This record gives sequence, structure tokens and C-alpha cells, in this order.
Amino acid sequence: MDITGTVEKARAEAWSDIEVVERVKAGDTALYEIIMRRYNQRLYRVARAIVRDDSEAEDVMQAAYVRAYQHLHQFEARAPFSAWLTKIAVNEALARLRARSRNQPLEEMDQDGEFPVPMVETSLDPEQTASQSELGHILEEAVLGLPEQYRAVIMLRDVEDLSTSETADALNLTEENVKVRLHRGHAMVREWLFARVGTNAKKAFPFMGVRCDRVVESVFAKLAEARASEFSSPE
Repeated sequence: MDITGTVEKARAEAWSDIEVVERVKAGDTALYEIIMRRYNQRLYRVARAIVRDDSEAEDVMQAAYVRAYQHLHQFEARAPFSAWLTKIAVNEALARLRARSRNQPLEEMDQDGEFPVPMVETSLDPEQTASQSELGHILEEAVLGLPEQYRAVIMLRDVEDLSTSETADALNLTEENVKVRLHRGHAMVREWLFARVGTNAKKAFPFMGVRCDRVVESVFAKLAEARASEFSSPE
């Protein structure tokens, strides 16, 4: 890429979501990559929190990006684009979870009617006994060990920093339900875990490098197939 191209790319990356979306809708489809790379991390975390599987989380992301692209004309900017995109990913992940649950037994509850959660060893001080990456691993295991209804809320609120109203909208819940689930989720994984991990929370659930490139390339390939199918279909 020459200097001019580099400058133009840097300028485009500084555009707001709305500016990028409008240019994509106007025909500059290559700019959709900016959107994908901007939100790959969030969508991966959210999808993985729901489906609890790396490869399926990638499938969810790709499907969400394709669906969002195909329905960009429906985005009316009454809410942030990030919230609109996140909701599409959440719906895709939940649909897969429902399809999977039809063939699997529900998570068993213990004798007190609570969902079982892997216990975290509270006698150890993670700041003293683990590296930063190990802290992220502990957090990841703790969150993924939660039942889905708590897992998704904690991922959106605590890790992705969505507001209560944004989380409620993404998950089709009331704000009061979000608050209740967040409180219960915190109790289940021990509130001290989040207090000690602090800002390291965002270092968990990484989505970088080759995996990021793979999702971007796959989404563009699917969009190209869709366009080719449209052109080849009879009038």
C-alpha cells in the first residue's frame, strides 16, 4: 500500500460507525472490514459466553456479520450501531443454543435449586500466584462456568461495559432482570474475583491475529457468494 493509500485507510478507520455504514451502504463494501475488525473482539466474547465453544463462536460471528450487512438498510441510527450489531450476534448465538438444547438435557440443578458452578479457590491470592494471562484464564473459566442467563449478562455488562439498558435490549430483558442476573452472577463466581482482576477483565477472551483475519475473510467470501447468487437467479 502506498503512502496515499495508507493515509486514506487511517482516515477511514477514524470515521464513526455511522460514517462507515453509510459509505458501505453507498457501495464501498470494502469498508465493511473496518466494522468487523472494530467489533470482532466484542462479538467473539459475547458469542463464546453464550455457546461456550470457540469454533461455534466464530460461526456465530460470521453469520451475524452477514446478516447485519444484508440488513444495513434497516439500521436507523436510533441506537448505537454497536448495540444493533451486538443484538444480532446475541440472537444468532441464542438461536444456536436453543437448537442445541432440543437435543441435549437441560443443565441439572443441585438440591437447593441453584445451578452448579465450578468453585474458585478463594484461599489463593491470584495477584500473588498467577501471571496476568493466568488471571485472564481464571476469569474466563469462572464466567464460562456460569449458566447461560448469567453468563451473557456478565459478559455484556462487566467485560464489554454495555449499560444496563443496552444489555437489556440486546438480550430482550427488562433492566430489572439484568440487574438481578448480574447480582446473582457475581455471587456465583465470587465477587472478589472481579474485584481482584479489575481492568484485566478485558484481557480475557482474546480474539486477535489469525482468528480475526479468518473471520473477516470468511465474511467477505460469504457476501460475495450471496451477491453472485442474486445476479445468477432468474428474474
